[in-house]
Amino acid sequence: MCLGIPMRVKSIDGFVAICEARGQERNANLLMMAEGEIKVGDLVMISLGNVIQKMTEQEAALAWEMYDEILQTLES
Repeated sequence: MCLGIPMRVKSIDGFVAICEARGQERNANLLMMAEGEIKVGDLVMISLGNVIQKMTEQEAALAWEMYDEILQTLES
């Protein structure tokens, strides 16, 4: 099973976005998205190194809340 990770786009160079979340940066491929759909500052869902969708602040916050809950459970 793969989980998508919400990240914020910091920069874009062609079809590669540099994204950041919780102090971690990752390169993500934009080929699965329509050209020009993603812009610097947008929140996106990344799965297997690909941006798979644009997200709202609320969607990203909810995803991180769920991931934090899962991690807490695993640490217990």
